[in-house]
Amino acid sequence: MFSIAPFRFDVTPPLGHALLGGLVPSAIAIDDELQAIGYVLLGNEAPVVVCVLDWAGLMNESHLSFRRTLAEAARTSVDRVALHCVHQHNAPFVCEETRVRLSRFTDLPPVFDPQFFDECQRRGAAAIREALRASVRVTHIAHGRGRVTEVASNRRVDRADDGRVNTMRGSSCTDPRLIALPEGTIDPELQTIAYFSGERKVVACHYYATHPMSYYRDGRVTSDFCGLARKRRQAEDPDCTHVYFTGCAGNVAAGKYNDGSPAARRALVGRIYDGMIASESALQPQSLDTVRWEPLEVRPTSRQPSSIETLGATVEGPAADRIGRILQAYWQSWQLRCDEQPGMSLSALHLNKFAVLHLPGEIFIEYQIAAQDMAGTDPVAVAAYGDGGLWYVPLRDEYSKGGYETEVAFCEPVIEQQLRQAMRTLLESESSS
Repeated sequence: MFSIAPFRFDVTPPLGHALLGGLVPSAIAIDDELQAIGYVLLGNEAPVVVCVLDWAGLMNESHLSFRRTLAEAARTSVDRVALHCVHQHNAPFVCEETRVRLSRFTDLPPVFDPQFFDECQRRGAAAIREALRASVRVTHIAHGRGRVTEVASNRRVDRADDGRVNTMRGSSCTDPRLIALPEGTIDPELQTIAYFSGERKVVACHYYATHPMSYYRDGRVTSDFCGLARKRRQAEDPDCTHVYFTGCAGNVAAGKYNDGSPAARRALVGRIYDGMIASESALQPQSLDTVRWEPLEVRPTSRQPSSIETLGATVEGPAADRIGRILQAYWQSWQLRCDEQPGMSLSALHLNKFAVLHLPGEIFIEYQIAAQDMAGTDPVAVAAYGDGGLWYVPLRDEYSKGGYETEVAFCEPVIEQQLRQAMRTLLESESSS
């Protein structure tokens, strides 16, 4: 017998708070609130906690600290907590070690407010304790797919004859030549895994792979188009808790279909919403018979940090040196983490023949496609943007091809081999048990 306890709590930063860890202007307005949403799944074994925040990222010790807090509230172990971010950019980006490193520079903005971070953790613990008092029996599980059109596009499609990336197509784009290029490698499907209590849909988890920004750098806090689509779906279906996870979107964004205007944001909201509706319409509930949680750790190897000048060159203009200094602090924080706490947490939640992979970092879409191929005909949904300490995770062959992502990829290329083996182990664990 299984039961579920959905929860949500507010993680909206106060005005003046740093956004994207100081890499963009701080908060001047709150366009819509940021939320953390998740559930506790209870059964014969220790509880499982799955949660996702409308934040840009949680990294290193800060990610582990938040997981510990949620684990204690749910009376479970930290290795049974999956914690992710949607990765909106006008939102907090939290790494305690980076905050400490940069705090001695009076000319640099703060990375985040530790008091606000502590308050969010307290809210999370309280939300879980309250949810557990009202848990609902789970009897059925269902999986659906819906095709999303004119949202995701690969950022690395403009290449020279030798494969090197020329010009990036970012989250937004107004260059007609780049817009005319093909979508490139994406996963066009939004997947939904839903928990039912009898005929009642209690929790619906939606998974889609794209950077979730339409426009940012204006100090206006927002859950942006993916969060706004989730909120639209939630408002019309209030008896079900709707949760949205960003998949392997390290090299995928909306640039081909987004000119960075408010009208484009509205259109993107509608397309993600339509994908949710299509995916939910394909749900066919089946009795929930087996639940398995499989945790696993990998031990990445940190690359030597790039110079401030190299990192600063990822942007143009007078902000280059400041951006380079901030990025180098994040990189150095990752190096320290690899030395002192080398394990990187991954996990898989098996629900009958369905699986959800929980992965770290800004991981390239090819990893998501590889995971689905490994599983054969069994559905696999992927949530990325777990521990963000390692930043971008390209394929091995992409490191030599240039582009922004490879400049801020903090691991050695062997990370591809490590992650592929880990995914294979996690996805095969059900059939081998």
